[in-house]
Amino acid sequence: MTEQGAAARGTGTPDAGTRGTRPHTAAEAPRVTSKDVARAAGVSQAAVSLVLGDKWRGRVSQAKADAVRTAARELGYRPNLAARSLRLGRTRTALLVVPALTTEFFARVYTGAARIAADSGFGLVLYPSPEGIGPARDPFDSARATLDGVIASSMAADALTALYGEGLPLVMLDSDPNGTPAAATVNLDIAHGARLAAHHLLDLGHRRLTHLAAAVDSWTFHLRADALAETVAAVPGAALHRLPAPLSVDAGLHAAHAALTAPGPRPTALVCDDDLLAAGACKAARRLGLRVPEDVSITGFDDLALATAVEPELTTVRLPAEEFGAAGMRALIDVLAGRPPAAPTTLPVELVTRGSTAPPPPGEPHS
Repeated sequence: MTEQGAAARGTGTPDAGTRGTRPHTAAEAPRVTSKDVARAAGVSQAAVSLVLGDKWRGRVSQAKADAVRTAARELGYRPNLAARSLRLGRTRTALLVVPALTTEFFARVYTGAARIAADSGFGLVLYPSPEGIGPARDPFDSARATLDGVIASSMAADALTALYGEGLPLVMLDSDPNGTPAAATVNLDIAHGARLAAHHLLDLGHRRLTHLAAAVDSWTFHLRADALAETVAAVPGAALHRLPAPLSVDAGLHAAHAALTAPGPRPTALVCDDDLLAAGACKAARRLGLRVPEDVSITGFDDLALATAVEPELTTVRLPAEEFGAAGMRALIDVLAGRPPAAPTTLPVELVTRGSTAPPPPGEPHS
């Protein structure tokens, strides 16, 4: 057999020019090490270990810590978690629990938390609870043996008994901070967001408002309802009607249709607990031949991508979902590092004014 024939059959001997220097395939690419990260960041290997082990505060400058994280991301560095787990007795893995009623909001929360987790050498597992806001089952045979800690978003602490009973550190997001067993809490200023929406409509002159309220028995939605009711009640001549609806566009359509066709004077503004409900309300108004915002104003909550996909675009309360998730992961890392418990964190929200709100129709009573 000729050399060319052998080579064609994959059985030949490499020539002298290529012997022993076969290039790496993608699967065989050399593993990036902490030494590579140190070289790229211009720091010592010890500094890399401190930063990625989240033990750098007071020992490494903020600038160097940022340089290490950037280098690690750009190089695609991944620490050897198995070896680290054996050495430290930790898995370097956290669980993010969200209600099964997941929306784009929770995807953004996960994105923010995962970014901080990756920067700190943690894995993050997303677990949409099959029971919604009800009791969350342990997704593992033993969460204690599999995880270092749990972050739970928009759920009550008593819904996490199966997980918290394992003795795992717990950080609560968007949940009642009073009397919680959580080691730390991070919340959004939800009540302020509801007040911003109410004041915006009241300042435009609206006095007949209907609250399309999420039919979800959770702290965050109770907080919105209370803040909205208190704000409207403080304005003479203003009235608020509450109409519960499941969190979906279709449910928002039906609830808004009921509100806009009920006997008596029609509401001039619909305040929705979520952008999904608000999108449904816009559809209901159009089907009834009403113009948004000339005949009825509509506000949402969250500022999902949907808010700018509808026409007119939604006036809505923007929630910093990614920063929310990032703050939760930072809080868990602090707890695991044994740092003193921080005071409850509350992140600001803002009202984004767009085309779905305007003064009420001419002739409507307002002050």
